[in-house]
Amino acid sequence: MHQGPAIETRGLTKRFRGGQLAVNQLDLTVPRDSVFGFLGPNGSGKTTTIRMLMGLIAPTSGTASLLGRPMPKASRTVLPRVGALIEGPALYGFLSGRDNLIRYDSADPEADPRTRRTRVAAALDRVGLTAAAGKKSKAYSLGMKQRLGLAAALLQPRELLVLDEPTNGLDPQGMREIRALIRELAADGTTVFLSSHLLDEIEQVCTHAAVMAQGRLIVQGPVAELAARSRLAVTTPDPADAARVLKELGATDLTVTDHRVTAEPPPGEGDLADLNAALVHAGVRVRSFGMERASLEDAFVALTGEGFDVAG
Repeated sequence: MHQGPAIETRGLTKRFRGGQLAVNQLDLTVPRDSVFGFLGPNGSGKTTTIRMLMGLIAPTSGTASLLGRPMPKASRTVLPRVGALIEGPALYGFLSGRDNLIRYDSADPEADPRTRRTRVAAALDRVGLTAAAGKKSKAYSLGMKQRLGLAAALLQPRELLVLDEPTNGLDPQGMREIRALIRELAADGTTVFLSSHLLDEIEQVCTHAAVMAQGRLIVQGPVAELAARSRLAVTTPDPADAARVLKELGATDLTVTDHRVTAEPPPGEGDLADLNAALVHAGVRVRSFGMERASLEDAFVALTGEGFDVAG
C-alpha cells in the first residue's frame, strides 16, 4: 500500500479551446487517511481538477498522481483502488437499484462473481437502500440516486474515495447518515476527497481542505487551522459609530452589518476591556462584545472575497 500523499498535483494546468484557463498551476497535496474538502466559488476549477485526477480529461501541462501513480498513465492499475461519484451517478433507469449495482460490479474485472450478490447487498445496506433495492432507478429521488452512486463506489474496498457533492439531494437525516458513513470509512483507513457546497459539512466531517478561486489554489491545510483565526465581534445598534471608534483605535479588516461589527483587534497586548470602555465612552451602545472563532465561511470569504457558491 502506498504511504505517500493519496493525491498530489504539481503545476497542474488545464486550458480549453479558446484560451479559457480553467486550472492554473495547481499544487495540491491530499494526505493519506484524511477527509479532504475541496472548496471554491462557481467556476473555480474544482470539477475540471477532479476530471483530470480521474483521467477523464488530459491536463494541458503539469502532473497528477493518485496513490503514488501518475494519472492518466496508470489509470488501469490505480482506478480499481479508487471509488468515485462525480456529478451524480450514471444509471440504467429501467433497471432496479440492485441490478444497476450488479452491472457496475460485473464491469469490474477484479470483482469475484461468486460473491457479487453479497457485495451488492452489503453496499445497499450501507447506504440505506435495502428496502428500495428492487425499485427501478428511474423512480428514485435525487437523494436515492446519490445513495446508489455511493453504493457503487463502495462495492469493493477502496483506498481512496473521490466524491462530488455526495449529500446533494438528501434530506437532513440522509445527510447525517452519509456524513457518519464518511467518518466510518475514514476510520477504516480510506482517504476521502470530496467537494461540497455546504461549508458546515466541511467543518463537521473534513480534517483538511483546500480553497480554489479562478483556477488557482488559494490555501490548503487542516480545517482547524484554516478556520482558527479569532476576530473581535461587537453587537450594537450603532455599527457605524462602533466601526469608526475601532478603526481610530487601530482595528483593521472591519466588516459592518446592520447590528454587528467584526474586526481584527489592534496589535499589541491591549486589554479588550479598554476597547469596550472606549466604545461606551464614545456613546456606542454595546449589546455584546468579545472575541470569537471565525467560521470556515468567514475564512473562505476573507480568502476569496466572494460568497460561497461551488457549483463549478
